[in-house]
Parts: sequence; structure tokens; C-alpha cells
Amino acid sequence: MRLLLDTHTMYWYIEDSPDLSATARRLIQDTSNDILISPASYWEMAIKISLGKWQLNRPYDAFIDIALSQYGFQVLPILPAHTTALIRLPFHHRDPFDRLLAAQALIEDIPLVSTDAIFDQYGIKRVWA
Repeated sequence: MRLLLDTHTMYWYIEDSPDLSATARRLIQDTSNDILISPASYWEMAIKISLGKWQLNRPYDAFIDIALSQYGFQVLPILPAHTTALIRLPFHHRDPFDRLLAAQALIEDIPLVSTDAIFDQYGIKRVWA
């Protein structure tokens, strides 16, 4: 199964946070699943780190390398179809990064691993608990 990680999900998984649900951890660790991350997520992380809102236990470059090399997460490119979907997407969520994740999950027809229940309003299959 292909799964798209919300930004906080990727962050919590790599930082081994107790905030990550057991279901999310199990799905990410299941080697039969393809775990995808969006450029929107690592862009959002870079902004939050530069603003001092988030801190990592390692340098940002090392964090991203762990995601891609050690855990084998795959980058889901932002495609024109994803941004086209943003035009029709209602504003249940004002955060531009989350709206892009919603559009990617909808267009790719893949579940989003997120604690954020607002995604349910978009008709996305969201997994968490």
C-alpha cells in the first residue's frame, strides 16, 4: 500500500516521538508499504526550523537523509495535477502545506497518515489510530 505522511508524522517517526500512534508506527515500519513524503513537508519543516518553531535532534540535512536513505521514504513529486486540484479544493484547511498534502492524497488516491482530523472533510482516507 502507498501511504503519504503528514509533516508531523514524518517528524515524530524519525525523532521517535511518543506522539506517534501505534497504528502509524506499524504502517510505516511495514516493509510491504511504500512510504511517501511530499516536498511540501520538508519545505514546511525548513520554514518551522528557521522560525524556531521546531527543533531537531540532528542537523536538518541529516534528518532528511535519514528519511530517504535509512528509512527509504520516497518523495512524491508535486505535479501539475496536484496543484490543479488546489483550485477546486475547499478551504477546510487554511495551511498551504496541508492543502497541498490533501490535494496529493486525493489525486493519487492514497491514504494520508495524520493525526489532523480536518483532512477527513476532504474525503481523504486518513489513518492514525
